[in-house]
Order: sequence, then C-alpha cells, then structure tokens
Amino acid sequence: MVRQAHHEARTRRWLSGAIFAGAALCATTLGLPAFAQGGGPRDIGPGDPLRKVLLDALRPTVETDLGQPVQFVVRTLRVQGDWGFAVVMPRTKDGREIDYRKTRHAQRIRDGVFDGGTVEALLHNQAGRWTVRDFAVGPTDVYYAGWPDRFGAPYRLFGLTKPD
Repeated sequence: MVRQAHHEARTRRWLSGAIFAGAALCATTLGLPAFAQGGGPRDIGPGDPLRKVLLDALRPTVETDLGQPVQFVVRTLRVQGDWGFAVVMPRTKDGREIDYRKTRHAQRIRDGVFDGGTVEALLHNQAGRWTVRDFAVGPTDVYYAGWPDRFGAPYRLFGLTKPD
C-alpha cells in the first residue's frame, strides 16, 4: 500500500513537470509576444498575431506622414522585450508604389536626400499598447543606429553591437 502511494505521488510529480514543460513549449512556439517571453530579438513572421498589432500601430503614423492610406511590404519586423523595430516599404492600398514626389518629401527628393521609400520605425510597448517612438521615411543613412542611446532600446534589436 505504501509502495503504491509512493508510486502515485511520483507519477503526479512527473505529470506536473510534463504539463509545465509542455505549456512553456507552447508559449514559445505559438507566437506569444516577445515581451511576454523575454530573451533576445525575435523576428515576427507572417501568421504571427503580433505582426498585425505592430503594423496597425505603425500605419496611422505613416499614413499621416504620406497623406494617404497605405499597406506595407515588410522587410524586417522584430521585437525584443518591450521594443519593436520595423523596416517596411509603404504601398498604396491597391499595392502600387507611392509617388513620393506628391508627398511632403518632394523637396528632399529634389535635394537628393531621399533614399527610396523605406520606412524605419521604432515601436515601444507600454501598458500593453504599442506606439511609434520614432520613424524615418527614405533615410539616406542608418537612421536607427542612434535609437539605443536615444531611447534605451536594445542594440541587438537592430543587429547592432553595443560600443565599449
């Protein structure tokens, strides 16, 4: 009888451990947001629910800047902790390239300081809400290189190495 009780207790402990391990595995593979998982940078691919959340947070800022509704072609979408990084190419709602000469960036194009329509954006999650902290349209340099020092975002989020 004692032997059977000991075996049942050991089985319950094993099952509890297996359930905990399974739950942890599900959390990582089912695409819970990185801020819920912790750790290093994580790319957000198609089908990840966080992708829509991040792009929907970015969209109003870019639409206001360009003066028109947009959709995005995603080049990079990554999160680390409460920080997000996006490199996207805005397109019109019907998928055409945007004519930046008809936007507020027309003078930059004429001056030769507009490098295509790439948008680089830094997003931050505060109290469960993603917001745009900074962004650049058509940067001619690595605009995001200053964000770790300026905002406290992790260097690794951008593929940068922290200087010594």
